[in-house]
Amino acid sequence: MTKDNISEIGFEKQIWDAADELRGSMDAAEYKHVVLGLIFLKYLSDKFEEKYQELVDEGEGFEEDIDEYTSENIFFVPPEARWSEIAKKANTEENGLTIDNAMKAIEDKNKSLKGILPKNFSRPELDKKKLGAVIDIFTNVQMSEKGDKKDILGRTYEYCLSMFAETEGKKAGEFYTPACVVKTLVSVLKPYDGRVYDPCCGSGGMFVQSKNFIENHAGNIKKISVYGQESNPTTWKMAKMNLAIRGIEADLGEHQEDTFLNDLHPTLKADYVMANPPFNLKKWGQEQLQDDVRWKYGIPPKGNANFAWMQHMIHHLSPKGKIGLVLANGSLSSTTSGEGKIRQAIVEDDLVECIVALPTQLFYTTGIPVCLWFLNRDKKQKGKTLFIDAREMGTMVSRKLRELTDEDIELIADTFTKFGEGTLEDEKGFCKVSDMEEIKKHDFILTPGRYVGFKPEEDDGIPFEVKMVNLTKELDELFKESNELEQKIRQSLKEIGFKF
Repeated sequence: MTKDNISEIGFEKQIWDAADELRGSMDAAEYKHVVLGLIFLKYLSDKFEEKYQELVDEGEGFEEDIDEYTSENIFFVPPEARWSEIAKKANTEENGLTIDNAMKAIEDKNKSLKGILPKNFSRPELDKKKLGAVIDIFTNVQMSEKGDKKDILGRTYEYCLSMFAETEGKKAGEFYTPACVVKTLVSVLKPYDGRVYDPCCGSGGMFVQSKNFIENHAGNIKKISVYGQESNPTTWKMAKMNLAIRGIEADLGEHQEDTFLNDLHPTLKADYVMANPPFNLKKWGQEQLQDDVRWKYGIPPKGNANFAWMQHMIHHLSPKGKIGLVLANGSLSSTTSGEGKIRQAIVEDDLVECIVALPTQLFYTTGIPVCLWFLNRDKKQKGKTLFIDAREMGTMVSRKLRELTDEDIELIADTFTKFGEGTLEDEKGFCKVSDMEEIKKHDFILTPGRYVGFKPEEDDGIPFEVKMVNLTKELDELFKESNELEQKIRQSLKEIGFKF
């Protein structure tokens, strides 16, 4: 096994399998932080050692100068926290304490990580022999490629996040949006430059996929500025680590905070807003926000935050800003508690550019059908909205989970691009461009199936007359079989003393 082909041979799964051995009696929510913390610690050490060796080779004696590292956005790792020290004590009972002390030492030297890193490796319930085995795996495989060409560690972090999401089920909604859904949002919005914002950022998946998109299209990641907010403290920490591993500088605030009750970016006007807020969130603080400036289109109902999230995002849009938003399908048609009027007002303000109905079973957290809303303050096709019915797309990757393939995502993105260019032709059962009048006729209900209609059945080439001959012959045979069954049943009933 050579270092060059690590990324092609399932290194991420190797780490996951090792981590799974570590779990023991801990539930997924607990040992998630152990595994992700270890990955992050190894990342910090690898990046530091790379720069450290460069400075040693230069021979100027600056290898322990913290400024040499921070000036290049590399976290400084003090001697006692370097992976070589952790590896030495991998197979001792003190390995957990060594890691906890390393995390504390790193936080002391890097203020941006203060309070972020997990420090619970020395607890008794964590099997120290299994922990040592995982440390050995990390030690024996070099995870940092020079120049981040392979991005192995970042992908490992993301892979483990997805696996934890599958393991945790419903709880996973707090930190993870399926990668294929995020890729779809990013592929449609194409965030090449400007301010990118996610008001409920989870573990930072929207930002990671934006970075991947930019790099895959020969763009410059430095042309975007990243802003986010997250209310769950442990998820906020995961996001900070996830983005640090990816080399993404982001303003997620100084701490976790509720977006509705304490907006940490009150003056932000974003060019791209991408989000997957909690579906149909009930208790979101409406009673305290009756006169909030964000409710331009109407006060959202206290029992459902869908249109509170949407209006919060619209409020934060720049004059040419765009939104890609995941919501439950109820947002397309609900008329209760004023939601229909809010949706109508947003449509009449010509903000809704595209609606995509997604297939079921894309999420670990829920089986309910969801949709994508794309809004734009500066639509290319004024007064028009594109509807895409993608419910038949995707491939089942397990008994419970479906994924959109890269081809599916490309088709959705290309359809949207053609719509913007004015070259898209309606396709029965898949896509339809509708104007405001047509949407009004449907009472501002935005369910794509209402607009795109049914996909026509493919002509099998058999003439109608031939089909009818075959069908009547088959029907005649079924009638005969039915009569025979009726006689048998009557006879059986007669034999046991029943007549009718």
